Amino acid sequence: WYQRRVHKQWYQRRVHKQWYQRRVHKQWYQRRVHGELCTVSHNRNMWSIILPVGVVLFVSGKAFMPYPWHASCEIEWNISSSCEDFKTKLINQMKAWEGDSLCPKTSSSCPKMPCGQKCLYKFGEYDDMTITGTHQTPANRFTDNLTFILTENGSRCLVEATSDSRTWYAVLDFGTNYCNLRNLVDGAGFSEADSFLEETSDQKCTQYSSRDCARF
Repeated sequence: WYQRRVHKQWYQRRVHKQWYQRRVHKQWYQRRVHGELCTVSHNRNMWSIILPVGVVLFVSGKAFMPYPWHASCEIEWNISSSCEDFKTKLINQMKAWEGDSLCPKTSSSCPKMPCGQKCLYKFGEYDDMTITGTHQTPANRFTDNLTFILTENGSRCLVEATSDSRTWYAVLDFGTNYCNLRNLVDGAGFSEADSFLEETSDQKCTQYSSRDCARF
């Protein structure tokens, strides 16, 4: 009788212990699941706020800033000559406008600098149908990187021209990056042809619609 009683008590404690363990585990699991659900809910709520705000800021930014976020310009030209001819004449034009001896000074017609940018070009190199170089602004000597990628198209040459300010904080440029490129193609005589084609826009070229290449 005594042994049965002891065994019964031991069995009851064991059953109670197992029940307690299962209860503790259940409570821990419930808290974990609840925490994960709260985290997911919090993240969803956070993104439901961030995404609309981000979209509004992006749209507003494009509305008030229709140009690239960094002062630069991308132009596509369709030239009525071979790429070899374009390469030779463009490089010669860059070399002809090296140094500051040709930089315009102030005058009665231009009382305040800048008064033109057809100087301070520097040819870099030609490699694999790509011409590189730089241009400095006469007034403040800011440097812009120039790149011309050439593609043969039958008897014509397709050119992807870019000008990009080295000044990391430059945003607006009064159309200088456009004029860096256009002045060269004008000086080399390519733009005089009736079949010369140019494609760019404010979205690709900073302040393109308000450019003034006689000054900037």
